[in-house]
Amino acid sequence: MSLHPVLSAVTERIRARSKDSRSSYLKRLEQARSKGPIRKGLACTNLAHGFAASPPGDKIFIREMQRANIGIVSAYNDMLSAHQPFERFPAILKQAARDAGATAQFAGGVPAMCDGVTQGEPGMELSLFSRDVIAMSVAVALSHNMFDAALCLGVCDKIVPGLLIGALSFSHLPTIFVPAGPMTSGIPNDEKAKVRQLFTQGKVGREELLESEAKSYHGPGTCTFYGTANSNQMLMEVMGLHLPGAAFVNPNTPLRDALTAATAKRAVEISALGNKHGNEQGAEYTPIGHVIDERAVVNGIVGLLATGGSTNHTMHLVAMAHAAGVVINWDDFSDLSAAVPLLARIYPNGKADVNHFHAAGGMGFLIRQLLDAGLLHPDVTTVAGEGGLWRYCQEPYLDDGVLAWRDAPATSLDPSVLTTVSAAFSPEGGLKLLCGNLGRAVTKISAVKPEHHRVEAPAIVFDDQDDVIAAFERGELQKNFVAVVRFQGPRANGMPELHKLTPLLSVLQEQGFHVALVTDGRMSGASGKVPAAIHVTPECLMGGPLALVRTGDMIVVDAAQGILEAQVASSEWQQRQPDAVDLSGYHFGLGRDLFAGFRANVSGAEQGASSLYAPESGANLSATASRSGQNHFPFTEEDSIIENRESK
Repeated sequence: MSLHPVLSAVTERIRARSKDSRSSYLKRLEQARSKGPIRKGLACTNLAHGFAASPPGDKIFIREMQRANIGIVSAYNDMLSAHQPFERFPAILKQAARDAGATAQFAGGVPAMCDGVTQGEPGMELSLFSRDVIAMSVAVALSHNMFDAALCLGVCDKIVPGLLIGALSFSHLPTIFVPAGPMTSGIPNDEKAKVRQLFTQGKVGREELLESEAKSYHGPGTCTFYGTANSNQMLMEVMGLHLPGAAFVNPNTPLRDALTAATAKRAVEISALGNKHGNEQGAEYTPIGHVIDERAVVNGIVGLLATGGSTNHTMHLVAMAHAAGVVINWDDFSDLSAAVPLLARIYPNGKADVNHFHAAGGMGFLIRQLLDAGLLHPDVTTVAGEGGLWRYCQEPYLDDGVLAWRDAPATSLDPSVLTTVSAAFSPEGGLKLLCGNLGRAVTKISAVKPEHHRVEAPAIVFDDQDDVIAAFERGELQKNFVAVVRFQGPRANGMPELHKLTPLLSVLQEQGFHVALVTDGRMSGASGKVPAAIHVTPECLMGGPLALVRTGDMIVVDAAQGILEAQVASSEWQQRQPDAVDLSGYHFGLGRDLFAGFRANVSGAEQGASSLYAPESGANLSATASRSGQNHFPFTEEDSIIENRESK
């Protein structure tokens, strides 16, 4: 099957745009690779420190330096249900490495915070920046030069992107991602959402709400709705960094344990040293920098669109691609979305959860459908070896206790959840780019009914999501309106998710009002049935025109036409100046003061919202803020916002 022309065109555009940065990245990879396994170059004292605490048998192998040593980097903690299963994994991985004639060491841990716990709380303002902290933590863990390959254990929101960004800085190291799997299904997601709406309306109490939530989030494993965590797992699979079919196998099952062990064995096989059990040493050497290239990144975007995945990845994928020298932007997402059909209905764009999706045929069925339609690059390098992405049309199973793979179902076992390209739920992927005099934004409409794809209503301006909630509780929002929640971008306060607004906006929409959200903040991977223009860039604190909106302005949010517009006369718009907004309350408490450097240096949302690389814009604004010593919006030049907008 030939490639779809849009897939080819977007890939070639990305390749041309990334020519210099990708070339530099690959040059660094080859320089590191040419030195051979780094551990062999360590001085005796350094090496002795590195194996001093190892068991005697492992110590011999590491000392001989003839067999692979695998570094384990884990996001384990037992507060997060998704990461609690990782407690058992290091022992499984170490024994599997020994069985393969190699060794494995726990190289280091990375922080893992839960957006579900911090949602609407001050801690959420650290969430996005935790991705960059995780990437740096990976660098610290692998910096000892003791390893021939790496295993990255992580699941949730910023954790997998952070792990991948960090791993890609060690471009020469073969790396496999090790998932833990989703928890078993609890109460249906639509039932949970209904109880949340009833609580918002005051029709049920806190005890009923807590009981509902506890029945939904009830055991070890990932939350079962299709938010950022499960979008992460889909991405790692379609980008070739998982073993085939590993994403959605439940934790603490024989199949999950077998897949975990197989991951360690495969890491040995694809290391520079290989193993002593049939492989010529290094014959399958597969550095992560060769796995993640332009084609793999495009495959990731396609997978995201075909499944109605998390809007957070319009930032995370940009940052992850950048780490491999690949430059993408929101035009790439939008153009691909117009060609990629929606093939999955998983909550919040359907009633089923990821366990149902997996049982219906899962990733194997999905990938085969997309490959057959020419919507994925098949000829990519993956950690699974020969066969490229076709290998991922298979699913794992146990044959008398032995791990094996078979073809995934040829037909969907539930067409209401997982369908074919010819019978797609929508001809488009549901992710739209919006542009206009308010900047650029993304909107996810896979769960939004067509009659809500365009909202034209007066703005009500807020500077905090709690102000929206207070207005709702006072009964002031019983009308058509667009909630403009501003100064929520990465520089302002770390770009928290505004998911607390979902229940109340849903209630108003169900009451017949035309409502939408416009914000330079995030709305989370659970973006639902209310139209939302999110990640508006440039953000208000970077001179973004969203800061010029006033309550009463007529706002157009039109997903069908890709419009984000304030219908204000040009003469008036040009003369407006932003309000002074005190942001100091966002910058202290619960560790937020420690992240001042991240806020000062972070790039815009379309550039990945990363603080790891010097931003290409906004430097003058940062300098102005520093000189003024103020926590207010640093507006000092009369035309700065207009000039900034026009330059964009």
